[in-house]
Amino acid sequence: MQIFPHSEVDMWGLVDLLYWRDLQRTGVVFGASLFLLLSLSVCSIISVISYVGLALLSVTISFRMYKGILQAVQKSENGHPFKMYLDKDVGISSELVHKYGDTALAHFNSLIKELRRLFLVEDLVDSLKFAVLMWILTYVGALFNGLTLLILGLIGAFSWPVIYEKHQAQIDHYYGLVNKQIKDVLGKKTE
Repeated sequence: MQIFPHSEVDMWGLVDLLYWRDLQRTGVVFGASLFLLLSLSVCSIISVISYVGLALLSVTISFRMYKGILQAVQKSENGHPFKMYLDKDVGISSELVHKYGDTALAHFNSLIKELRRLFLVEDLVDSLKFAVLMWILTYVGALFNGLTLLILGLIGAFSWPVIYEKHQAQIDHYYGLVNKQIKDVLGKKTE
């Protein structure tokens, strides 16, 4: 069983990334993402963007100069080392923007309607459940900030699919036991 069944999520190879199918690519994405989040926990976003930009520029300028010197010494006509990337189209199609923009707008509108329903107490029980959730989140917020939760979420997203895939039988077994216990306890309360 895959966590992400065949869907549009795999459009960018997200499933392959999270299941570590290509170790090098996944390692780069995971490492860079974790480094970025850890950097943001230490420095401001402006500093992090500036440092990442400077590091990238240092590498590309050094590589371009190295290739230029190498071409001059060997008297070859290889051209610009980044020509292949400069010729690629990096624009985003308007169809893609409309597709995901419409989806995001639909989700946003449903969120606004649900929040209106909860805050204006259309259903007292749902509003009380929401109040309890907000109260619990105050404790979570006191323990973790949003960046820490993002870091933990990133680590979980890159580790949980692999762990589940390798130990699926055991996890499903214990999940079934816990689920049965919860149903038994809830069943006893309603009796």
